[in-house]
Amino acid sequence: MTNETTAPLLQSDLKSLELIGRGKVRDMYAVGENEILIVATDRLSAFDVVLPTPIPDKGRVLTNVSNFWFARTRGIVANHLSDTTLEQALPDAHERAPMVGRAVVARRLKPLPIESIVRGYLVGSGWNDYRKTGSVSGVTLPAGLINAQILPDPIFTPSTKAEVGGHDENISYEQSADLVGAEIAAEVRRLSLEIYVAARDFAAGRGIIIADTKMEFGLDDSGNIVLIDELLTPDSSRFWPMSEYRAGSNPPSFDKQYVRDWLDSIGWDRKSAAPGLPDDVVAETTAKYREAEALLTGSNG
Repeated sequence: MTNETTAPLLQSDLKSLELIGRGKVRDMYAVGENEILIVATDRLSAFDVVLPTPIPDKGRVLTNVSNFWFARTRGIVANHLSDTTLEQALPDAHERAPMVGRAVVARRLKPLPIESIVRGYLVGSGWNDYRKTGSVSGVTLPAGLINAQILPDPIFTPSTKAEVGGHDENISYEQSADLVGAEIAAEVRRLSLEIYVAARDFAAGRGIIIADTKMEFGLDDSGNIVLIDELLTPDSSRFWPMSEYRAGSNPPSFDKQYVRDWLDSIGWDRKSAAPGLPDDVVAETTAKYREAEALLTGSNG
């Protein structure tokens, strides 16, 4: 275990590999014909906008936490991680050094055009939808629920997958089946719920509530469903400290909610250029990511 923070990385610039694309947080490079190198940078997006200030250590935390969960869920579904090592993908030690701990080699797969969201608690956009319609993504819920309340059973509430700068839109299960086919949609829903329940129960033993989470799946050349991207990280999930949970209000999250709250406090309109983050907000956000990592994985670096 270490408390050492690596130099922040806002954007990678590898010369030996072909850049395929950049997402909100990750940069992707080709490794031969069948694999990709995925670099988790320290970029942070809030309200679908990438902020100009990096969060030191964030990319390493996301990578370590994802790898932890990928290992724990291998018995449920295959994941995208390759047997190719970082040393094999980046043989030059100087180029490889900044990537250690934040980059993985993965199989090149065909991503499904939906986000697989599982909600165990009524919060966020789900709470907003429920107040308007009594349902979330077409799933009718009991009347009288309050904000942040635990749901009778976890629900699968897919969304569209927006490009960088765009907004994901909640869709019904039936709409997801129209996009990916009925058989794949049914299996993705089953896998998503099974993974969430297993992770929820594990995290509860570490003092963390997983209120909701977002997963992504892809298909291999044989049409098999494979878990891709990231898994159960502070970016893709809403983690709450169990000791501070009270139904009716949102507990403090182990994620970028601290940044969202600060942006709201300064009156940012979410349309103009995103402001830089002050040092204290950056430091507190890094601390929250690292705390979630330590509690869940038992490690901190």
